[in-house]
Amino acid sequence: MIEEYRSMPFDLDIVVLSNIPKEVAPGVEVIVGLPDEKDPWSLVYAHKSLFAKRVEDYDLFIHTENDILITESHIRAFLRVSAVLHDDEITGFMRFEVGPDGETNFPDVHASFHWDGRSVAARDQYTLAYFTNEQAACYLLTREQLRRALNSGGYVVAPHLGKYGICESAATDPYTQCGFKKLICISHIDEFLVHHMSNKYVKKVGIERPEFQILIDALMEIGTKRAATSSLFPTETKLKRARYSKDYYERLRSDVVSLVPSKARSVLSLGCGWGVTEEWLAKKGLRVVAVPLDSVISSCAEGRGLETVNGDFKTVREKLQGQRFDCLLISNGLHLVADPVAVISSFASLLSEDCTVIALVPNLSQLPGLRKRVRDDRGIRGLLRSYQETGVHYTSPRVLHKWFQRAGFRIETVLNFLPVRAGAIHQMTFGLVDSWLAEDLLVVARRRRTQAHLATSAEMTRAVKRAS
Repeated sequence: MIEEYRSMPFDLDIVVLSNIPKEVAPGVEVIVGLPDEKDPWSLVYAHKSLFAKRVEDYDLFIHTENDILITESHIRAFLRVSAVLHDDEITGFMRFEVGPDGETNFPDVHASFHWDGRSVAARDQYTLAYFTNEQAACYLLTREQLRRALNSGGYVVAPHLGKYGICESAATDPYTQCGFKKLICISHIDEFLVHHMSNKYVKKVGIERPEFQILIDALMEIGTKRAATSSLFPTETKLKRARYSKDYYERLRSDVVSLVPSKARSVLSLGCGWGVTEEWLAKKGLRVVAVPLDSVISSCAEGRGLETVNGDFKTVREKLQGQRFDCLLISNGLHLVADPVAVISSFASLLSEDCTVIALVPNLSQLPGLRKRVRDDRGIRGLLRSYQETGVHYTSPRVLHKWFQRAGFRIETVLNFLPVRAGAIHQMTFGLVDSWLAEDLLVVARRRRTQAHLATSAEMTRAVKRAS
């Protein structure tokens, strides 16, 4: 990193912040000490007071963790795009990693983090978009941007936890606390990718270049007005660290897909992410219609050859009017929609008479989860706050039974998916407390029979008895 900075044709000073004295390199300033001696995490916030003291001494301020490579081309690209941005916008970077086989990994693209298709904007010859994960372990600020951040009162702050962890918050405060919006220049995306040199997340977190490029191409289509934008439902909760949000890049779960009945010939998947599960089902010979979370992630599902229908719930129902499906799959979505009962019942007309509904939800009645929410979300009141305040419904086996019953379905079974660490307790209690230990709940439901159906079944039973 130091060699790279010293190769640049700028009047540039390098400062290393450390908790202990260390020999870095000749001419490099080392500042030793924690802003708060009792809090080791305060070290990652130390650069802020340094920048504040030297705000009039430099034209540009660069903050990075110790494994992010910033190059001269990054700086020049940042300055070019900054010249055409609005006062409350900052162009930012995304991290990439290189795997052992030379593959490129994008670790910031994971979990609930996604591109907002509605944010695509043109600034002069550049096209920019907002990615909901502002963390890139680095940022650049011009002197004027730094002044604005300081004046906001949200820049020089103590270590804190919010949308991100304590360490990540130090590198995202300009966007989350100072009134700026981070935009990525997607039309020149390679100029805004920085190497995370530890490559620690390869094959663990993130997506690889082919899927990443599909998303960028979809955003560019939106930018040129050749594609419309849509979203199915809000996917991020308002809880700390956005707990229980929808994962856009869900891995295939054999325990879920194994519950699709063998006699089913068609599956409707509500809330499809990048489509790995739906692709697996399609390869098994089923007709799969995927309803993606939004029109950007839809491009990944389409790239897998899946049939997709985009829009909100009302639009999707209208587009599918007259079709019938043997199985409805809703993976980690019901707890996030405003009215779960309305969603289930509104798609009943698209389901065959002997249909199966499979729904996966997080278990918010889980004992460790309850303890965490009580600790992090202002006590018991945090458990009782409304969907409007939290963006998530409280889910438990009892709640799920109530939802499906009101929607005209009966639950055949609720499966508890326990974390590995709960195995010993499961054995000691003979599974009696599984519903309190499970991380996820998996519902299998069928259409509830009407009184007419029940009467017909009773008559058939009596007829069989008389015949015998």
